[in-house]
Amino acid sequence: MSDDARWDVIVVGAGAGGAAAAYGLCRHGRSVLLLDAGPRFDPSTDYPLTEADWDEREFPQKPGSTGRVTFASGQKLGSEPLLASGSRGLGPLANGGTRLMDSYQHVRGIGGSTLHFTGESHRLHPAAMKMKTRFGVAADWPFDYGALEPYYVAAEQLIGVAGPAAQGARWRSRGFPLPPHPLSYASQTLGKGAKALGLDWQANSRAALSRPFNGRVPCNYCGGCNKGCPRGDKGSADVTFIAAALATGRCTVRPESPVIRIEAGPNDQVAAVFVGRADGSLERIVSRHVVLACGAVETPRLLLASEGLGNESGEVGQNFMDTLFVTVGALHGEPQHGRRGLPSDAITWDFNAPDAIPGVIGGCRFYNAAGESELGGLAAFALRAVPGWGRAHAQSVRRLWGHALHVGAIGERLPNRDSRVDLDPNERDRFGMPLARIASVLADTDIARLRFMAGKAHELLAASGAERVYENYSSWDWFVATHVFGSCRMGDNPASAVVDAFGRSHRWRNLWIADASVFPSSGGGEAPSLTIHALALRTAERIAGS
Repeated sequence: MSDDARWDVIVVGAGAGGAAAAYGLCRHGRSVLLLDAGPRFDPSTDYPLTEADWDEREFPQKPGSTGRVTFASGQKLGSEPLLASGSRGLGPLANGGTRLMDSYQHVRGIGGSTLHFTGESHRLHPAAMKMKTRFGVAADWPFDYGALEPYYVAAEQLIGVAGPAAQGARWRSRGFPLPPHPLSYASQTLGKGAKALGLDWQANSRAALSRPFNGRVPCNYCGGCNKGCPRGDKGSADVTFIAAALATGRCTVRPESPVIRIEAGPNDQVAAVFVGRADGSLERIVSRHVVLACGAVETPRLLLASEGLGNESGEVGQNFMDTLFVTVGALHGEPQHGRRGLPSDAITWDFNAPDAIPGVIGGCRFYNAAGESELGGLAAFALRAVPGWGRAHAQSVRRLWGHALHVGAIGERLPNRDSRVDLDPNERDRFGMPLARIASVLADTDIARLRFMAGKAHELLAASGAERVYENYSSWDWFVATHVFGSCRMGDNPASAVVDAFGRSHRWRNLWIADASVFPSSGGGEAPSLTIHALALRTAERIAGS
């Protein structure tokens, strides 16, 4: 290893994993260069929730904040009326009998996709970490829940997670740092339906402050989490882990610094990374350790583009798992005020265990999806929920506005050999680096799980008093991934895993991965950010001790 390394560790990617890894390393006395391909976001100017057209805006896109990907052809579809995506106002979404390969929803920038995320903060179900041993599917995590639990605690304490006293099988050595948020009106209505069905319905654990915490203000319940939080009460990585890393004085953050290639060196160590400059040239930067935290799409892309670095097992890009989701919207006879309150504020874990769904391996969870359904303003409601035009349409919108009720479900996604990330043979970025190409194929068991999720969502809406379903969306016919996992799986066996139990390459002794690409299984619908944080803190501790 060269002696001219300016930093102890280079961390590539400033999202959930990279931010937590940088903080963990700095806390242990290491100097860190944190690189990201995207820009900085300024919450005070980039998230204009007070503008008149706020409801028509998505999360802001800045130059370089969204990476390009390509897609393999979508799989052929059969007939699944309960799973077909569309709304009364806009009609069906996917046409032509094939799955619509639409988008990979992510953010490049300092904070990554946590800038855009809702802020659910979940621990994995302990049984979901032993899917191979217990159920013969996916792969086991190379450690159990207990090994990760202290790092869950550390992440929750830094973020300021608000949550209930207990969450079923997820035992805790320490309570959440903040009390749970009060349930919104819509969640209270869904809670009555859940009770009628015999389901538990509780406050969701959220990376949003229910009280002032560490100099940050509490949530004001505007419902705009997915559009970017201008107040800093949402626990995105920029205002939590990155701010804490910078406070140590050991972290240097460089936005707009895409890593194009990793250079292999002697003695099974990587030597340097090459960073693209604005003029198209490359800068070579040396470090004693390199941590990749680019996510389950861009991390395998970078390794494969670096002459297959770390792919001795042939597993880089394999075992890709994407979001398995259902969202159902209906109109209720009484106003539900779904645009108010904290998004995803209530949840049921009753079907989250891997064996909780009758006849199907792999769990799921259900939650109040009013906030995530992007119906905070009149524009989307008028287009999707109430078809028509002219004066009659306007009268219907006035009469029905605020009556929407949404149930969302997210479920286990099992890996298969037809779902992967590889390099597009034709498309390249401006530095000549091949784009990532995503192939996603749902197996029969995934579709069976989706059927259960859709059926139960309809059942919960009906039990809650909803009168008319007006939209239904699912990943059966619509690939629009937010949570992605598994393309650089961790494991003890170098023949079947890319990294070991601490995220280190089985061959390259100073190359580490700290993002969701290392997940051996996806979990039963848990949001992954907290687990990514915990894994990254664990990896950072290991690097600091090496």
